Amino acid sequence: MILQSLAGRALLCLLAGSFFTLGLAPFDLKLLSLVSITTFAIALTGQSWRQSLLLGWCYGLGFFGAGVSWVYVSINVYGHAPLALALTLTTFFCAGLALLFAIQAAFFSLLRPTQTGLRIALFACLWVVFEWLRTWLLTGFPWLFAGYTALDTVLAGWAPVIGVLGVSSLIAITAAAMAELIVHRNVSRGIALATWIVSVAGTGYVLGSAQWTQPTGEARKVAIYQPNIALEDTWDRTNAPLLLNDFLEHAQAHAPSSDLVVWPEGALPFYFDQAPGYVSELRRIAKGNDGTIVTGMPTRTGNDRFNSIVSVGQSSQTYNKQKLVPFGEFVPLEDSLRGVIDFFDLPMSNFSKGDAGQFPLSSSIGPLAPFICYEIVYPDFVAKGSQSSNLLITISNDAWFGSSHGPHQHFQMARYRALELQKQLIRGANNGITAIIDERGGIVGKLPQFERATLEGQVTPREGLTPFARFGSVPVLLISLLFPLFIGIKAKRQRG
Repeated sequence: MILQSLAGRALLCLLAGSFFTLGLAPFDLKLLSLVSITTFAIALTGQSWRQSLLLGWCYGLGFFGAGVSWVYVSINVYGHAPLALALTLTTFFCAGLALLFAIQAAFFSLLRPTQTGLRIALFACLWVVFEWLRTWLLTGFPWLFAGYTALDTVLAGWAPVIGVLGVSSLIAITAAAMAELIVHRNVSRGIALATWIVSVAGTGYVLGSAQWTQPTGEARKVAIYQPNIALEDTWDRTNAPLLLNDFLEHAQAHAPSSDLVVWPEGALPFYFDQAPGYVSELRRIAKGNDGTIVTGMPTRTGNDRFNSIVSVGQSSQTYNKQKLVPFGEFVPLEDSLRGVIDFFDLPMSNFSKGDAGQFPLSSSIGPLAPFICYEIVYPDFVAKGSQSSNLLITISNDAWFGSSHGPHQHFQMARYRALELQKQLIRGANNGITAIIDERGGIVGKLPQFERATLEGQVTPREGLTPFARFGSVPVLLISLLFPLFIGIKAKRQRG
């Protein structure tokens, strides 16, 4: 029996962690993520904290190794790191993240209460706490949350109320309860689990019909350009005249019939202040058609460089990205790492962090809540930034990750933000996935990856705030943080 030895349990955890990602996009075999968490909970049964430390690390290694190993593409293909070095860096990245699961598992075994209900609650609370840690620890990497598997399911109704971390807690409770049933095979546990599943699913179904926001104004026309430009072509200055002419022709063709024209992250290959004549021409086109052109481009103020969204029309406004990607947009320990390998010296990797409180971005269709690439994956950051806007907009350049599953995961998380906030979202990406998302996270229209095309459609601004938009993850986090503390104090008193 594989569970009879620590080595067998470690192997089981490694395998269980590796198939968690199959529950997320683009695979969407949603139940496999639930099975993965359940298997992890079973493997921790009866183990000491030292044993659980190893088991948690093995689970995390499989979890991140399968889930985010696509970072290899940016290191090897665009960072020009040799194969062996790219594999080594990717392995260290995944192994380092796996330490979070090791600590999570060790805490669970140290605090494990004797009562079944308390054990289930503790497992779920720790799962949520460590997902939350990934949103800010070492600048944050909030990827692969269990709650994302609820998209397009009956559980999606919970998202506008408790957010992705809250839905993760529901899934983790279910997985821990299943583990208890499998280990102990008790009829009362089976009845309790069935009651729980019916209650959660039924409530999710009812919540799914709730209207937390309402349409305001008429539907407006948008044209989102997916130019499908290779990264090396963007960085090659000799291509600049061709790129600029292409975008200008796009504006001339689509601005007359659109209220909003959207171009992707880094679309224009110059700083905003370097080509005032070109920007003026864009402004003339937009104003002449009572519309707005929104584009990604770098901006600068003094010695600071920013990855920005610029809106051009009746008025111009700039949003500077606040959540920067380590090594992609800034280099930690820059003085030591610059020049070691090409990956630590990528073009446009010296950006500064934008100021807080820049929302919203003005446009002819109303105030937009703008987010650049990586920012859309931060649930509470997006919730806070959306409060004074009636539409969400995110631009990205996922060419960094090629044809891996990374861009599909990114797109899934963008859809989830629209669901949590019940506001429509415009997504413009260089090579996909460009889309218009409705207030339920549904896809109104999208373009295939790796095609040069324009997505034309309509969006309707919506006013109002969901419970998650008002309170964020705070209620779920308070419970998840305080409960383990309560269990720890209780255990200490019992030992004393």
